[in-house]
Amino acid sequence: QVQLVESGGGLVRPGGSLRLSCAASGSISSITGMGWYRQAPGKERELVARITSGGSANYADSVEGRFTISRDNAKSTLYLQMNSLKPEDTAVYYCNADIIVPGFYYGRAYWGKGTLVTVSS
Repeated sequence: QVQLVESGGGLVRPGGSLRLSCAASGSISSITGMGWYRQAPGKERELVARITSGGSANYADSVEGRFTISRDNAKSTLYLQMNSLKPEDTAVYYCNADIIVPGFYYGRAYWGKGTLVTVSS
């Protein structure tokens, strides 16, 4: 059974930094695309950043230049370095990964349960 577990959320002051991690575990053949999404209270879930297995990344305009997505393929772990945080970055952050399990040729999307990031003074 595949699991994605996020960590690193918490309370931070505006202008501060946090680093989120997402560890994938279970029976995994390979992981292709991975990404971070977030959902603020009363809003829909939105893309924050995605990264391919080769390391190509794209970002939402709202976080470009402040957030950096990265991954360690050997550890099946995804990261999100968040700098210059703003109150509007407050949300539950979810990890997403396209994972191929043994016996299958195609992957499907898996989601973590989320980690709360609160930016407030």
